[in-house]
Amino acid sequence: MIVPVEEPERTPKASRRLLWVVAAVAVLVLAAVATTAVVVLNQITGKPVPAALPRDTVPVPLGERELCGLRLLVAIGTDADMATAAQTLQDDPKARRVLTETKAQAYERFKKLFADRPELLKLVTPDTLPAAVHLVPVAGTDAEGWANELRQRFPKAEKVDVLDPAEIAAQMTTTPPPCPPSGER
Repeated sequence: MIVPVEEPERTPKASRRLLWVVAAVAVLVLAAVATTAVVVLNQITGKPVPAALPRDTVPVPLGERELCGLRLLVAIGTDADMATAAQTLQDDPKARRVLTETKAQAYERFKKLFADRPELLKLVTPDTLPAAVHLVPVAGTDAEGWANELRQRFPKAEKVDVLDPAEIAAQMTTTPPPCPPSGER
């Protein structure tokens, strides 16, 4: 007696290929979803990148402007030396704004700041205050490194200081109003 042997059912090659294609597409879709999730989470949790503000480095008088952002102060003895330094600094790629202050302008600002301290006003004259160049750096500039560079470039400068409003605000008893991205009120 011959016993029929049942052969296992064979899957056609076409459906096997289809199964591989579907599996490959599923893996690619999962990879795309995972990558998108990582990018979105990084944008949500990452530090915001400051917007690049336009550069306007033609030296202008400080005047009544109130600088509230990170800046550098280059104090130079004479108005002529200050004007020369300001002209040089307008071409510096680290400078976003270049503002000038003559000795007379510095004295007028000093008188307003210390109007309630007459004993201090008696000690100061326009000649005792230096002329100055105020520099607002381009976002991402290493201010301390730039200050060191400026000390080398301008040996006539009486001082080059980095004025960081965050450090100044930390020492105050009241909280100053927020500073706009331009660094100027």
